[in-house]
This record gives sequence, structure tokens and C-alpha cells, in this order.
Amino acid sequence: MKKTLISSVPADIPRELLPYIKDSRIFDSSSSPEARVYYVERGGYYLKRAVGGSLEKEALMTEYFHSKGLGTEVLEYLTSGGEDFLLTAKMRGEDCTSDIFLTSPERLCDTIAEELRILHGLDYSGCPIMNRTEVYIKTALENYKSGNYDSSHFPDSFGYSSAEEAIAVLREGRDVLRSDTLIHGDYCLPNIILDGWGLAGFIDLGNAGVADRHIDLFWGAWTLGFNLGTDKYRERFFDAYGRDRVDKYALKVVAAAEVFG
Repeated sequence: MKKTLISSVPADIPRELLPYIKDSRIFDSSSSPEARVYYVERGGYYLKRAVGGSLEKEALMTEYFHSKGLGTEVLEYLTSGGEDFLLTAKMRGEDCTSDIFLTSPERLCDTIAEELRILHGLDYSGCPIMNRTEVYIKTALENYKSGNYDSSHFPDSFGYSSAEEAIAVLREGRDVLRSDTLIHGDYCLPNIILDGWGLAGFIDLGNAGVADRHIDLFWGAWTLGFNLGTDKYRERFFDAYGRDRVDKYALKVVAAAEVFG
């Protein structure tokens, strides 16, 4: 995870958070335009800020994963000046884009597949987001109506030639997607933290909840292709996860939803 030293603490940080960042070097560790992420060297905290209300689910699901020993501790979550602020403790280990893992692609592939199978087998009693699939499908349909379609980031095996082709598949197959599994929702290498080769936990849990396992399977296969620069590990990933739990049609329906963002 990249870190760029910044000259000073942003002046609009809420006062409740200042004791955590006082007298510390601050690094920008952002990876997307939707949120800013700061790393606080003293104490090893991560501070995420985004549009007001947008981090509420992430805070809830991070706390839930933490209760299962699979996520970091939430230290503060608050809304100030129309923005959300989420402060979490640093998790031990490194994310899976570290060279130590990327240089052993077969082992990395098998590890994230096996850990995903374990995650998907967990009891999800008490999960604060119980029907993530309904929201997932609704969002895709709304994005189709607003013209949000982009298949350029997906391998040909997952892509669609047009929005009309994708929406037809989604409408026809939406009922095969269930809400019966605890999922990460964005199961990509930067969001999986390993300590050595053992799982430390997961971060960026804003799309987590009880949903269909094929959402995670889609992203697990995608991230291997994207981060390793080849699709050669896709089938190995499904084999390591367990072919008995992989439905190719459900993956096709998930792919149809994902091209709409």
C-alpha cells in the first residue's frame, strides 16, 4: 500500500480526532477518488474520509468482521461538515499486492481461494447488513438507466459487448443470486491482509454483508488477472476454492451487474 508523506494535517479534521494524530507524521495512502485515506505513523492508524453517510456501512461491517477476528478495530466513526471520518487501527501484516506475495503467484492464488471458502462458511448471525444482494441488483439496474456502463476493466471472459446484452442477462438471471453467505463484496488483493502467509483479516468492507458468494468469486478471479497481469490463474482459483460451489451462470449474472458499476 503506497504512502506519500504530506506536509501538514488537513485543517478541517474534526477536533475529536486530533489526539490520535497529534505530533505524528501523516501520509496519504489513498487508492481511489471516492475517499481520502491518511496513515498516521504514530499509533499506526488509518483515517478515511469521504462524503457524509458513505462510510456508515463500512464502519458497521468493519466492527462486525472485527468481532469475528477478521477485521481491524474501529476507533472512531463520525460525520462532520458533510463528510464521514472513519479511524481504524493498523492491522498486522501486508496486503496481497506486496512483492512477497506477488512473486509466488500459485501460492497466492491458492491462499486467497482457500481463505475465501472459509469466510463463506462462517455463521453470519447478527450481521448488520442481511440482504446485500437486493441492494446490489437495484444499484446495477439504476446505473443502467443512468447510462453508467463500462466493460473495459474486465477480461473478455467476463465482459459484454453492449449494455443491452448485459442488462438482458441481469434481468433474466437476477433470481439465481441469493443472500445466503457472508461476503467481503470487494474481494481484491489490496483488501486482503496476510501476516506471513496466514490471514490477518480484511479491510475496505463497505460492500460487505450477507449476499451471494459469486460476487466475491468474480472479484477474486478478476484481481488475480489484474494484479498478476494474466488470466492463467483464474481456473486454478476456482479449483482451489472448490468447483462444487462455483456456478458459472451465477458468475455470468454477477459480471452483467458489475459492468454497470
